[in-house]
Amino acid sequence: MPKDYPRTRRIAEQIQREIAELIRTELKDPRIPAFITITDVEVTKDQEHAKIFFTTLAESADVKETTAALKRAAGFLRTQLAHRMKLRTVPQLDFKYDASVERGMKLSRLIDEAVASDPKTRPPSGDE
Repeated sequence: MPKDYPRTRRIAEQIQREIAELIRTELKDPRIPAFITITDVEVTKDQEHAKIFFTTLAESADVKETTAALKRAAGFLRTQLAHRMKLRTVPQLDFKYDASVERGMKLSRLIDEAVASDPKTRPPSGDE
């Protein structure tokens, strides 16, 4: 696990907040769903690159299309970050889909189904 650098972490957190706000208020691309969440940002130690992890709750969202739209908007977003943040160099932005939320929802659904099908865990019905 890489050593945590407090300044880099603070920059990542600020980028996360700013990117979320910019996507919500400034981007008008119809390929980017309204329900997009920036889940994490990882900034390299030299602050040259930032991986921005996102997820979307919209069922119909095409992940490849959304990723392509975000990558296409990266230059605009980076320029807007430069205006909002006081950094010597604004990192290159690389968008990655975060499937962990989706996997967590699937696991939770499987657990619920398993518990519901187990006769030992079912609550007693009124006829028994």
